[in-house]
Amino acid sequence: MAYYLGIDVGTSGTKTLLMDAEGKVLATAAAEYDFATPRPGWTEQDPVLWWAATVKTVRAVVKKAKIDGKQVAGIGLSGQMHGLVITDDAGKPLRPSIIWNDQRTAAQAAEIEGLAGGKKGLIKLVGNAAMTSFTLTKLLWVRDNEPRIYDRIRHLLLPKDYVRLCLTGEYVGDVSDMSGTLMLDQRKRKWSPKILTLCGVDADILPPVVESQQISGRLRKPVAARLGLAEGTPVVGGAGDQPAGAVGNGIVVDGLTSATMGTSGVVYAHSKKYVVDPDSRANTFCSAVDGEYCMFGCVLAAGGSFQWFRNTLAAAEVAQAKRLRKDPYELLTAQAAGAPAGCDGVFWLPYLTGERTPHADPMARAGWIGIHSGTGRKELIRSVMEGATFAMNDTVHILRDERGLPIKQIRLSGGGARSAFWRQLQADIYGTQCVTINAEEGPAYGVALLAAVGTGRFKDIRQACRKAITITRTIKPNAKAKKLYAKHYTEYRRLYPALKEEFARIAGL
Repeated sequence: MAYYLGIDVGTSGTKTLLMDAEGKVLATAAAEYDFATPRPGWTEQDPVLWWAATVKTVRAVVKKAKIDGKQVAGIGLSGQMHGLVITDDAGKPLRPSIIWNDQRTAAQAAEIEGLAGGKKGLIKLVGNAAMTSFTLTKLLWVRDNEPRIYDRIRHLLLPKDYVRLCLTGEYVGDVSDMSGTLMLDQRKRKWSPKILTLCGVDADILPPVVESQQISGRLRKPVAARLGLAEGTPVVGGAGDQPAGAVGNGIVVDGLTSATMGTSGVVYAHSKKYVVDPDSRANTFCSAVDGEYCMFGCVLAAGGSFQWFRNTLAAAEVAQAKRLRKDPYELLTAQAAGAPAGCDGVFWLPYLTGERTPHADPMARAGWIGIHSGTGRKELIRSVMEGATFAMNDTVHILRDERGLPIKQIRLSGGGARSAFWRQLQADIYGTQCVTINAEEGPAYGVALLAAVGTGRFKDIRQACRKAITITRTIKPNAKAKKLYAKHYTEYRRLYPALKEEFARIAGL
């Protein structure tokens, strides 16, 4: 029997998964680590933490599953996107990685857009506008602030690719993850000579890029011995966490979309064609499907809004849930179900940490609009759930109604998929059939499937997903609720533009 490993190098920890040749998950393991915040808005992580966690979790899943590690036939890698890893000739990191949520690079983002002839010029070159999260902005920050380190750079990698280097000794990236660097010509799936020249980046520091299912290297003998695996085990290109998670949800054909309602929320759609948003409200990346693409948007405080309500305003429910041995979210959701759809005109704006899609505004602020004398606790709770879902629907609207991507089915995951009430709420607000599936392991599962494809178990990723992923429930929109929410969503979309200038003033107080 052949087995496959999926390794996901996350922000708060690394998760490793072992599956069999039929796609059944046999074991998972996670190892947590921390990150540093040297200054407000800065976030860094030591790459050595990722490697130590990888070793620990790989050994753990092999032990849990009680298999011979030498039967592992392939390894896939995923991880947090955009993080800057720079090394010397020997592959030793020159500084801690500046990771995706670091906010220090606003000046460099503006510089890049200026060099490219503005936002639209940059989108034409690499598919996206410059945001502080993207890797190129971080590289230029090192150039401007740590010139001695910059001069010593010999290799640039992303977080999961540093783990690949440790496993195989190879400097390689994949096209989906490298789409988030601002340096890849996505249409050609190669580095963009023009943006590199404009920004003065030496192309020699960039690794070769492969498709997600391609074999990128093989386990070195000492590493294989340490992990309990076979020397020469293939490691495939893998994917960034969003494209990898899409594979784990089976989002590999046109018409399928995922809506992941975690602390943040992501709406992701597959596309055979290269399609960009001219204002870069939603991002376009190469997908983990060979030669194809994706578009997605991120809501910073989707499920996070509900979490905020629980932590801040629901002490009674938390205490009651503890006595009843229930989840406090169940008690809150039961109250929300007692409020009318639309909450009699009460809206929640979920901008607790600013917003990314579609507003890209760190100054945006959260709040209720429309509270009146008839508003009660149940309306406040339900409006938080509706507001978070309206925010997710902003991306659905951009992808389907503005960019013309077909959205025939939305696959729900994350905390918002565990509640029958919130599942129905999503179907009604999106106005589209929603489903849940049997796979819940996300990026680690997606790259394990890619490893199975790259080593010949399946002919392509679509066959792998058909074999491994099944629908467990279908949720159809309620016609009456769909009509009501369409009206309320129109009003919701008017609120941010009306308050944008006020948000900036409030943030400056």
